[in-house]
Amino acid sequence: MALRNAVMAALLEGEASGYDLAKGFDASVANFWMAAPQQLYRELERMESEGLISARVVEQERRPNKRLFSLTEAGMEAVRAYVAEPPGKPTTIRDELLVKVQCADVGDIEAVRAAITERMEWAAAKLARYERLKERLLKGRTEDEHCARAERVGPYLTLLRGMAFEKENIQWGETALRILERRAQATRDGERAASRT
Repeated sequence: MALRNAVMAALLEGEASGYDLAKGFDASVANFWMAAPQQLYRELERMESEGLISARVVEQERRPNKRLFSLTEAGMEAVRAYVAEPPGKPTTIRDELLVKVQCADVGDIEAVRAAITERMEWAAAKLARYERLKERLLKGRTEDEHCARAERVGPYLTLLRGMAFEKENIQWGETALRILERRAQATRDGERAASRT
């Protein structure tokens, strides 16, 4: 998937500056797409030159003027065309932590356990952010009420997927740590038994 599709998905929420998009990317599409601010600004320039988005300048008194971007009709057509395309192959996992876990038996198990713990902390922090976003989206409504009445249901559905992903990261981390601890304990028990003989 091209970054432009994620940008167009974010702009479906309404007009936004490049700064707001970079900051808001974390709240709107970060549960399924990440981009550095520099990538985002370059993509906005390309999309504007291709007529997919337009920008208007907002003058500010004590700050530099800012440009607010919005989808053009051509941009909306591009979104519709993109949605109609069959999706590509499912994403494959490319995760350095998993390579380290794969090597845990011959490496520093404590370093691997620390890396797993750190990943779980990141997942818990993201999950907490997603929970706050879910509360803002629901605005006191039940899930059924929101899904029946909200102008757009896509952001809620992608948020649920992001939440499930982070919950699974935490669950996997707990399992991995438990198994690694059992193996470490078995090794310690074996060493103690060997030292007594």
